[in-house]
Amino acid sequence: MAEQEKILLQRIKNSDKVAFNQLFSDFHDTLFRFVVYRVQDADLAEDITQETFLRVWRARDSIQPKKSFFSLIARISTNLCYDHFRHLEVRHRHEDSIPEFGKSHFDDPEAVSHANMLQEKIQKIVNEKLPDKCRNIFILSRIEGKSNPEIAELLDLSVRTVENQIYRALKVLKNNLKNYL
Repeated sequence: MAEQEKILLQRIKNSDKVAFNQLFSDFHDTLFRFVVYRVQDADLAEDITQETFLRVWRARDSIQPKKSFFSLIARISTNLCYDHFRHLEVRHRHEDSIPEFGKSHFDDPEAVSHANMLQEKIQKIVNEKLPDKCRNIFILSRIEGKSNPEIAELLDLSVRTVENQIYRALKVLKNNLKNYL
């Protein structure tokens, strides 16, 4: 983790709004893309991203400057995503009894449908079958396009750990996508 990040975290812990704005600027876009991948909705992702930073500010007294800031915001945003999906599940349970009109399975070509199914399957595997650490590293690598050394620095891990987690994620995906490959 960069020394500058530790300094900013200590300043935030002391209620320094300028330091908070700096970390917000540094991490907003990365966190936003991280959340978009999970929820597949830019507006919702922006709301979750904003709520994540708001929670960081509210809990600034408990920030540990020696810990990775991205790990903190990734954990908070992941929990917010889970909360959102739990809420949706409850809502959908009650909506199932109402018929839905106006949708036709003929609207999309077969290829688009198959591609969407595959994308959903991959996303489901990533979100449900990968442990948090492995999932976060996989998303940073394959979705964000970050290099292994960048991920290692961002999450305060060794490059070897990052490589092992990516290998593990790819192995889980391969095993779960046998029917699609």
